[in-house]
Amino acid sequence: MTNAAAEAPEYSDTMIELLALVWGEGFLSPGGPGEVAELLQGIDVAGKRVLDVGCGAGGIELLLARDYGAAEVLGIDVEAPVLEHARRLIARRGLADRVRFEQVSPGPLPFADQSFDVVFSKDAVIHIPDKEAWCRDMFRLLRPGGILVASDWMRIDEAPPSAAMRAYMDIEGLSFSMSALPRYGAALAAAGFQQVQLRDRNDWYCGVVQSEFERIRGPLREALVAAVGLAETERNIELWRRLCGVVGSGELRPGHFVGIKPAHGA
Repeated sequence: MTNAAAEAPEYSDTMIELLALVWGEGFLSPGGPGEVAELLQGIDVAGKRVLDVGCGAGGIELLLARDYGAAEVLGIDVEAPVLEHARRLIARRGLADRVRFEQVSPGPLPFADQSFDVVFSKDAVIHIPDKEAWCRDMFRLLRPGGILVASDWMRIDEAPPSAAMRAYMDIEGLSFSMSALPRYGAALAAAGFQQVQLRDRNDWYCGVVQSEFERIRGPLREALVAAVGLAETERNIELWRRLCGVVGSGELRPGHFVGIKPAHGA
């Protein structure tokens, strides 16, 4: 979710189609159902009201409702194209009675205090510069005893990006505002969350990203060219080559974070 996206969507239909070929239908970040399962280890969403922040193209909503038994899922994003894809996916799977989507503007969310049992987010907070304000808003939205569970793309530290990282971000072309995992932990604690858990996932993705790179320049290449054209395919092959470098060096790394709102009060 980005400020720029409110004016011009960053995830075009072409990009959504390309990422679906690499990561699976409805997913705009890696790992698919397996990484969602990693995030939800020990967290029960059955019968709960769940908010998915930066929901993307609907793959996560499908899992939350169909596989994890959420009673109601609200997926929000700032970009209309991804929400249209998400609505079509959920309608095809017959889950529109339990899953809905809403386009929101950047900033504090337009929902009442204590509206949700669980807040979920996968690789979207990277687009939100003020992590502290975001954590405070999620705390506000959760009912007492509610859980925030999320993953994000992170930096190894708060230092300026290296030349390799800048080259990757230039070709990626998205509005990134990355921080290191400790900042997320501090922001959660400052917002009032307890039992904060932080988990670095770089070891996992180091293997995955190389596999993705080999697939898009090998067995997936023909399908990508047919779907998005030669120029976009070649751009993404180069993008993944640079991504392998910054993930391999550890400068860019995925991480998980969890916090629980105290049950004794708002």
